[in-house]
Amino acid sequence: MIREDAFLASRRPYAVDLSSLTWETVGDSLRGTIRAAWFRRRQGVTVACVGSLWDYQDETTSNPRLFLARHADGRYGGDCEGRWDGTRYWGAQDLDVMAEHLALLKPMLAAYPNIPPGHDGWWRF
Repeated sequence: MIREDAFLASRRPYAVDLSSLTWETVGDSLRGTIRAAWFRRRQGVTVACVGSLWDYQDETTSNPRLFLARHADGRYGGDCEGRWDGTRYWGAQDLDVMAEHLALLKPMLAAYPNIPPGHDGWWRF
């Protein structure tokens, strides 16, 4: 991934929570996951999304910027766990998770296209 300072919707960028990098072993592979937030257009409406980016890599690192720099396969994009369009929420059915998502997504969409607090951006493939 490449870090850019400017937001350009056409590049489909992600803002990431650098403190959220985790690793797990899946079979014989190492999978890193990092929390992310992003804007997209759905049916002509700008939406705010929250979820994660993941990648299989040869070795772990505690440096999230190195993880992102090595993350070169963006064909799957982010795994969206919650989405807010200004009127409707889509995502978790657990009320605590829904409240957590909306606490991020509502102000994020209202401040479009700014990076949400606690995130680093913009990262793109």
